[in-house]
Amino acid sequence: MTVQVDFTSQDYFRNPAAAIERVRAQGPVVDVHFPIIGRVWATTTQALADQVLKDSETFTIRTENGTVTGLRWWMPRIVRTMANSMLSMDDPDHKRLRDVVDEAFRRRAVLELEPRIQTLGDELADELFVDGSPADLVERYARKLPLSVICELLGLPLDDRPKFIRWAGGFTRFTGSLGFLSMLPNIFAMRRYLEDHIETVRQRGGEGLIADIVRIERDGGRISRDEIVSMVFLLLIAGHETTTHLISGSVHELLKNPDLRDWLAQDWSRVDLAVEEFLRFLSPVQFTKPRYVRKDIELGGVRLKKGDKIMAMLAAANMDPQANPRPEQLDLQRRPNRHVAFGTGIHFCLGHQLARIEGRCALKSLFRRWPALTLATDESEITWRRRAGLRAIEHLPVAAGRESVSSKVSQAA
Repeated sequence: MTVQVDFTSQDYFRNPAAAIERVRAQGPVVDVHFPIIGRVWATTTQALADQVLKDSETFTIRTENGTVTGLRWWMPRIVRTMANSMLSMDDPDHKRLRDVVDEAFRRRAVLELEPRIQTLGDELADELFVDGSPADLVERYARKLPLSVICELLGLPLDDRPKFIRWAGGFTRFTGSLGFLSMLPNIFAMRRYLEDHIETVRQRGGEGLIADIVRIERDGGRISRDEIVSMVFLLLIAGHETTTHLISGSVHELLKNPDLRDWLAQDWSRVDLAVEEFLRFLSPVQFTKPRYVRKDIELGGVRLKKGDKIMAMLAAANMDPQANPRPEQLDLQRRPNRHVAFGTGIHFCLGHQLARIEGRCALKSLFRRWPALTLATDESEITWRRRAGLRAIEHLPVAAGRESVSSKVSQAA
């Protein structure tokens, strides 16, 4: 029996823990209907999410004929081309492409970026209310910080951020096939932009990760021109979109709970623990990409057949009481924190270190600059984008509150 749950509803996004508890009550593996993908099995426990994501022999990103699982027959060729990234590949192709960019995202390399990320956060916090109050924290801050970081990392002009914001917005607002098709102009525009930029780098050279990838291609590295475009597309979108919603969701929770905000501001050494809990509690990425079942297998007491599709529900894994006691409670001091917000297995998120640093820098810069920041609308007015699989606040109007401190004072704190 297919479990009836609307993963795009405001009721779901406002209180996912309650909906997940009802879904899990139906079993550890349930049959659901997911927008675009259709009927698919979904795991509801952390143990089974781990099994599906780590057993890349049984559960694969691609079907036996090489098609990306979940792509539909009616999707245009450009969608299939842009989806041809490491995120939608199994080994050995996945490892071949991941190795091209892995060094740039290693812990040491990312930690070296932290002072620059903190500076960007301070600058954006200073500018939050430059156009007046209230301000939309999502567009004025939460999106701009990770987008600025990934642009600098890739070597893309910061002046082009408005284009990326406009294009990315279209990728996160569709709920069905018609909405999916409506985002095609954004895909075409972004592909043309990236192809032109990459060709300029080939001809004139450049700085950043794109230039590094082009040098690898020139030196005979095993990456095609289409794969370079898809790689940069993936890094640009995935490199800022989910962190945007981690930041906005974290700020939302702190503004709903001023005592937690004040507790955090008393000692910023607590921010690492807090970010881990926000990753678990918010689960900005709610589901993984669908996997193809390569053989008949029993999973969680359910008999899956070869050719079935299955998705690991990361949000349910992070709300599994067997992994984290009292998972429905936001506990910024939770330890251990057994979340899988970044997935696991060969597709464990490449940018996990970068996202963590951006999350903590964003909170420090914002609340040092605006310690009395407050919601500028009633909590009931906050809405989420109707996009299954992504928990993304649409707008978050904020006001400075009763007091603020200058940038210089906040930096000295």
